[in-house]
Amino acid sequence: MTTIVNCPTCGVNVEWRTEKTFRPFCSERCKKIDLGAWATGKYMIINNDLLDSDPQNLGDMK
Repeated sequence: MTTIVNCPTCGVNVEWRTEKTFRPFCSERCKKIDLGAWATGKYMIINNDLLDSDPQNLGDMK
C-alpha cells in the first residue's frame, strides 16, 4: 500500500516513495517555492521559551 500525501505548496497528491526525489513536494519547482518562503520570512518557527523570558526577543514580529 502506497501512502499518498498532498504537496505542501500546491496540494497535488504525491506518492510517498523513495523514487520520488522531491517528496513531499510534487516537483523541484514546488520545493523551491517552499524554500523561498522560508528564506523571505513568510514561514517562521517562534520559540515561545524565548518570547516568555524576554519580550525584546520579538524584534520585528510585534
